[in-house]
Amino acid sequence: MEEKDYIINEIKSLISSTGEQTEINPKFLDYFDLEELYDIKENLLRKKELVRENNKEFLEEIYEKTKINEI
Repeated sequence: MEEKDYIINEIKSLISSTGEQTEINPKFLDYFDLEELYDIKENLLRKKELVRENNKEFLEEIYEKTKINEI
């Protein structure tokens, strides 16, 4: 598998919210060189990490509230 194809497959997986690969129009992907695809991948990873952090804080708040209500 070519390096560009490998990065594109990683991007497809990162875009998905279900874990399944999302299809992207191949003609659209032809506009990007390898460096740009790596940048897209890194941006998606940062966004996913930010969502995880935000969800973690939110879930911890809910958990703390449920502990208070149990007493």
